[in-house]
Amino acid sequence: MYNINSIVIALLLFVAIIAANEVGIYFGEKFERKADDDAKSQSSSIQGGILGMLALIIGFSFSMSVSRYDNRAIEEVAEANAIGTAMLRTQLLPDPEGFTADSLMKLYVDHRIVSVKIDVTQENQRMELLERTKDLQQQIWQVAITAAEKTPNPVTTGYFVTSINDMIDAQGKRNDVLQRSLPELIYYLMFVIFIFASLFTGYVSGLGKNNPRVPTIIMGFLISLMIFVIIDLDRPRRGIIEVKQDSMEALK
Repeated sequence: MYNINSIVIALLLFVAIIAANEVGIYFGEKFERKADDDAKSQSSSIQGGILGMLALIIGFSFSMSVSRYDNRAIEEVAEANAIGTAMLRTQLLPDPEGFTADSLMKLYVDHRIVSVKIDVTQENQRMELLERTKDLQQQIWQVAITAAEKTPNPVTTGYFVTSINDMIDAQGKRNDVLQRSLPELIYYLMFVIFIFASLFTGYVSGLGKNNPRVPTIIMGFLISLMIFVIIDLDRPRRGIIEVKQDSMEALK
């Protein structure tokens, strides 16, 4: 489902909700004469329970999506800080290692800014950038080793080695949170509940004398809009809502 545009998913869900409501109205009108007041009252109570379940799962999913969005923002700042510290500590290295490390670090910042903007669905390009990231990390690490062998001082080269290790760890953590998203099973569960809730709402409406469709259309639109926001929040590097790269841009 990750390869499907979130707008398309929201539109399909909206159509499914409206269609399910119409089916529910059809069956409600068909059994309206056979249903007494107790059956109608019981159906309304069940409808309230289903709508409550719907609200619960939307709130639960939205909370998880926002939490993942916040984690991605936190890791963006953490990586920028780790790279910034390493860049400052290049001044502790002897020449020519200090100059080489500084040049590589600037190239690494540019590369990381580009890397996080690549759509996750572009697998080949993403893997190439990941390999390039590892290559740059290895080059910087080799410079750190050379400097440490030339000047084995824990206060100068030692600090730089530590900062490079922290920088690599920060990149790994950020890459990890970018790969995490809500399990698709939760989305499928939401869609099933939404459709059945709309089906039952239509059925209850069909049992009555009046079958207003406008409230159902509004409800379907709001549900689809909420699902769009949840999915978009849960899709890093693919969607309207994205984590800003302010810290990395400022570092550059």
